[in-house]
Amino acid sequence: MKEIGKAEFSNFVDELIADDPREVIGVQAKSTKFAFDPLKSAEDLRLDYDVTILPPKKYFMPQRETLVEYNTNEGMTAVNEVTPRIILGIHPYDLIAIQQMDKVFEETHSDENYLAKRRQSVLVGVNMKNASEWSFAQTMGTATTESGYDLMLTDIGDKYAVEIGSVKGSKLLENVKSELGDVGMEEIEKVRKFKDKLPGKFRDDSAFDPFELPRLLSEYYGKDEFWEENAEDCLSCGTCNLVCPTCYCFDVKDVNDITLTEGERLRTWDGCMLEAFAEVAGDENFREQKAARYRHRYMRKGRYMYNKFGDIACVGCGRCSEQCVPDIADPVDVFNQMKEGTNGI
Repeated sequence: MKEIGKAEFSNFVDELIADDPREVIGVQAKSTKFAFDPLKSAEDLRLDYDVTILPPKKYFMPQRETLVEYNTNEGMTAVNEVTPRIILGIHPYDLIAIQQMDKVFEETHSDENYLAKRRQSVLVGVNMKNASEWSFAQTMGTATTESGYDLMLTDIGDKYAVEIGSVKGSKLLENVKSELGDVGMEEIEKVRKFKDKLPGKFRDDSAFDPFELPRLLSEYYGKDEFWEENAEDCLSCGTCNLVCPTCYCFDVKDVNDITLTEGERLRTWDGCMLEAFAEVAGDENFREQKAARYRHRYMRKGRYMYNKFGDIACVGCGRCSEQCVPDIADPVDVFNQMKEGTNGI
């Protein structure tokens, strides 16, 4: 573990922006919200934020990307636009979500568009100083992480403690012009105390253990009345899918030029809460009722991904709860209802 003064760290970020050929991304204030965006100055970097509007997965799985271009004279060409990046200020729950996404895009059907972007990225995490009022990361075991980062920062006063997680992270630190110090017992104790205070930053109304969820969801799968009542006010807008760091569903469509001589194949984000998501040929829709879509979302978070990879695909960031207009997307509320309804079973 190393340490770097905050002033020296700001200089380091400015030097990366000026001299490193990679795009430098960081969390910045956007009115009353925060977002990952390209940095123009270290002054814009906010490492004390609570949660960003969208997770950093947008840099590996863009909202809209071209997969193939075609021309009737020249044929088809695979496209993968890869921008090497350094991404600063990723919270532990988002790092864990990225690790889950890595499994999906590598271990099922290897997706080079995603993987090439991941390979060309350096992830710099930061332990949370502030948490969203909706976040229950402590409950989900995602308030801290020991993996998934190239570097991890912890605020210890006038310095950052820097944990090195990979060769890429170690090489990035070679660009620091001021001398990095080795942390002593005092700094290690400050990091420990910082992490010990984390539980008090999160909501504490969760009545469930995350690894109970596969069983609870299995028991509740056929309880139609439960899902219909909870989904009654759902707008089927898909916002909960789009802000989620572990949702990866997409749609692929061909967009042709008016001359029909050239065009492109696009991949765009999609979501299981959207009414048309499960439509197939012949006007059949396998999840026409919003209660079925609502149930599918929770099954995917707490059961399906666990059965496939051993991961609970909810990391407790709270984005879905915060962004849901009718306020019916809160996983804690739904999981608590299931837990309370199965007590004694």
